[in-house]
Amino acid sequence: MLRRLLLLALALAVSAPLAVGAPLAVGAPLAAAEAKTLRMAYDADPTSLDPHEQLASATLQLSHLTFDPLLRFRQDFSLEPRLAKSWEKIDERTTRFHLREGVRFHSGRTLSAQDVVWTFNRLKQSPDFKALFEPFSEAKAVDDLTVDLVTKGPYPLVLNLATYIFPMDREFYTGTDERGRPKDEIVKHGASFASNHVSGTGPFIVTGREQGVKLEFKRFADYWDKASPGNVDHITFTPIKEPATRVAALLAGDVDFISPVPPTDFDRIKNDPCCQLITMLSTRILTFELNQARVAAFKDPRVRLAINYAINRQGIVDKIMRGFGTPAGELSLPGYAGYDPALQPRFDLDKAKALMAEAGYAGGFSVTMMAPNNRYIEDQRIAQAVAAMLAKINIKVDLETMPKAQYWQRFDERAADIMMIGWQSDTQDSANFYEFLAMTPDAKTGYGQYNAGNYSNPEVDRLTLETQSMTDPKARAEVLRKIERILYDDAALVPLHWQHLSWAAAKTVHIAPVLNIIEFPYLGDLVME
Repeated sequence: MLRRLLLLALALAVSAPLAVGAPLAVGAPLAAAEAKTLRMAYDADPTSLDPHEQLASATLQLSHLTFDPLLRFRQDFSLEPRLAKSWEKIDERTTRFHLREGVRFHSGRTLSAQDVVWTFNRLKQSPDFKALFEPFSEAKAVDDLTVDLVTKGPYPLVLNLATYIFPMDREFYTGTDERGRPKDEIVKHGASFASNHVSGTGPFIVTGREQGVKLEFKRFADYWDKASPGNVDHITFTPIKEPATRVAALLAGDVDFISPVPPTDFDRIKNDPCCQLITMLSTRILTFELNQARVAAFKDPRVRLAINYAINRQGIVDKIMRGFGTPAGELSLPGYAGYDPALQPRFDLDKAKALMAEAGYAGGFSVTMMAPNNRYIEDQRIAQAVAAMLAKINIKVDLETMPKAQYWQRFDERAADIMMIGWQSDTQDSANFYEFLAMTPDAKTGYGQYNAGNYSNPEVDRLTLETQSMTDPKARAEVLRKIERILYDDAALVPLHWQHLSWAAAKTVHIAPVLNIIEFPYLGDLVME
């Protein structure tokens, strides 16, 4: 399934395609070249240096720079050994990982199985990550270089989840800081030791940080992966919110690498001899959530259906995204086990009006909506378009947009009636969508952590948990498709489209070998001429 998804992504590329299974080396002469400084610009910087504070792409991109996972996905979705050099199944509940010897943290300490256990236990306490690891019962150190991950029952995604375990330096994060607070404390949207200090095993050390202004890295001299072809010695990361400004900076030679690239500038970059453009389908669904705890009308499935019927997804993709998206009627995309081709995107304005009248809301009502303005491609314009479409069924929208650094705090507060979110499956599996976006919110387990609609369906909860112990792929796919159908019929969310990805760089920067459709460039392996 995942290989078919990758092939689909490559087929949709509008510029130089990404070679399936391409090696992370461009050539021996380049690998041995003089160390380089990479100047990069994204739309925003990470909100924190704590790898467990927020389950977001920016956090995970940073984790691949400053930490290392036990395993990571290659471009063809096979698994590559990282801090775990090998692994084996001990029994139906236990997977054993053998760690590399002599791996050092930035502090100088040597990685051990105890660090993995400590990190695992912290993940289980993270509000954002705990749901991912709810199927696990414990991590056990067998010896200094061997650790067992034990699940509560048979679980088919153990190795997928191992890609989210970035061992932290337990001694560095133990004790109290200068304010007397625990160094291992996880503080959402707050100042903590871990949000401002890093000791990982990754290829880069953070040397300077001005939130919203600049993030500086230098290569870790004792980095364990001596086979890496990467020759980037320093990285200067500058957040540039405005897409046109990012593109102008690249074309002027002020930066070497940018993302995302607005569809309006694709031809401009492709036609400039200085630069290269790479795009591909991503696994991220962009959706709106309708808060039933704030708006009584949203408890009526007819109103939720009306909203879904009122939105012209193809129009948004064609006119705003310029084709740089795929309209969606469900959460799972082609290639995922839960994908059902019968669940097509809805659009029928007359039907939407009829449903509103049937529900007793022909005259409509007023709601608030929040969306970021620098997190997803054209996010602000999409929110404006949706607000205008809802006005046609007499739903009056008071829209507020803001930078993502402020947006996520407001999202966690459930501060508006309708909220935008883009979600990429953390496990590259359909069930992850349901665990975080559709299950009944539960602070104890972490399920429903990003369900800002407060949607609750006991059957969705039951079936999602059931899939966690199913090891028969065919039978499991049937249950996943059943969940997708329930969400579709119930109009639980308002899926819009699967977003595509875009990067651009100077032609001297060999970005293709380090990019992937899960949006985590492996910059430690980047080669610059």
